[in-house]
Amino acid sequence: MKKYDFDEVVPREGTYSLKWDARERIFGKSDILPLWVADMDFKTPDFIIDALRKRLDHEVLGYTFRSESYFQSIVDWMKQRHDWDIKKEWISYSPGVVAGLNLLIEAFSEEGDEVIIQKPVYFPFFDSVLGNKRVVLENPLKIVDGRYAFDLEDLKSKVSEKTKLLLLCNPQNPGGMVWTKEELLPLCNFCVENNILIVSDEIHSDLVFPGYKHTPVPTLSEEIAQNSVVCMAPSKTFNLAGLTTSFLIIPNKRNWARYERQLNVPHLHMGNIFGHIGLETAFTQGEEWRKQLVEYLQGNFNFMVEYLEEYLPEIKPMKLEATYLAWIDFSGLGLTDDELHQSLLEAGVGLNKGAQFGKQGVGYMRLNLGCTRATLEEALLRMVNVLKK
Repeated sequence: MKKYDFDEVVPREGTYSLKWDARERIFGKSDILPLWVADMDFKTPDFIIDALRKRLDHEVLGYTFRSESYFQSIVDWMKQRHDWDIKKEWISYSPGVVAGLNLLIEAFSEEGDEVIIQKPVYFPFFDSVLGNKRVVLENPLKIVDGRYAFDLEDLKSKVSEKTKLLLLCNPQNPGGMVWTKEELLPLCNFCVENNILIVSDEIHSDLVFPGYKHTPVPTLSEEIAQNSVVCMAPSKTFNLAGLTTSFLIIPNKRNWARYERQLNVPHLHMGNIFGHIGLETAFTQGEEWRKQLVEYLQGNFNFMVEYLEEYLPEIKPMKLEATYLAWIDFSGLGLTDDELHQSLLEAGVGLNKGAQFGKQGVGYMRLNLGCTRATLEEALLRMVNVLKK
C-alpha cells in the first residue's frame, strides 16, 4: 500500500493560484500565509495526473461527452462511500456546485420568491439567491452544546407560499458538523409538507472524520428523495477545483428534466475532457488516498486545538466532524472584527472573515487546514505572537 506524503511542500506561486498569487489583491499585502479559500496545498493524486497525461497522448481535444464508465464511477462511489443506491438516470452535470445552485434557483423559482438560507453558511449561497433576484429567507442556526443545530420553530414561523427552496449545507460549512438522520428528518419532512425543494450541497461528504457518518438527504425517505436535489463534486476531496466539474443527483424524473432544460439553454451541459477524466479516476482509484487525506486533516485539526489550548486558550475552535475548514471563535479576545482582521494581517496570516458567512459569524474566522503541518504550525505561531499582545 502506497503511503502518500502530505508533508511535502509544493510551491504554488506563479501558477495563477487564487489562494497564493492573489494575496496582494485579497489581503493588501503579499507576505501572507493564505489559509482561506477552500482548495488544498497538497498535490492532486498521482493516479489522476497520470490519467490526464495519458489522455494528452491523443492530441485532439475536441467536443466530448460523458462515457458510461463516468456514470458508473459515480454510481459505484455512492454505494461504496455512502451505501446509497442511485441510478445513472438521476445524474446530471454542472460546471461547479455554485453554478448548479444558481441553475436550480432559476429553474424552480421566480423573481421575488423566497429561498431559505441557514446562516452562518457558505457565502455564495446568499449571493446566488440575491443575484437571481430572489429573496433570502433567513433561518439562522443556533448553537446547542457547542454545536450548530436547526431552528425548525423559527422556520415554521417564517415560510409562506412564496418559499420555494431550501439551500442546505450537508456537511455544514463553515461549522464542520455532519448532520445526523435525526437532525435532518424533521427539517426535510417539513419541506416536503410545504412543497419546498431541498437543495443539498454535499460537496464535503467524502471528508467525514472517523466516528461520523454522512447521510445523503434522499436516503431519508422516498418522499424526501422525490423532493430533493444533491450537489456533489470530487473537487474538494481530490483537489480538482480547477477542472470545474460537478454533478447533481435528482431522483425525481420531472425535476431532472426541468433542471436539464435550464442547463442546456446557456449550453453549459458539455463539460470538459479533463474534468470527466479526473472525476472518473478519482472515484475508481481514490479511496486509499482519501482515507490517508482524512487522517492527515484530522491530525492537523487536533494539532491546532492542542496548540491553541496551550498558547492562546481564549481562541476556541468548534469541534470539527468533517471538511478541512475549521470554524474558530476569537470572541474571547475582546476584539472587534476589524481589530481582529488587522491583527491577523499584522501576523501575516490570511483567513476568511466570519462575518462573510452571515452576521452570526461575527467574532469567528474560518481557517483552511488543507496545508502541510509545518505551514499550519508557522501560521499558529504568527497568530499567537501577535494576538497575545
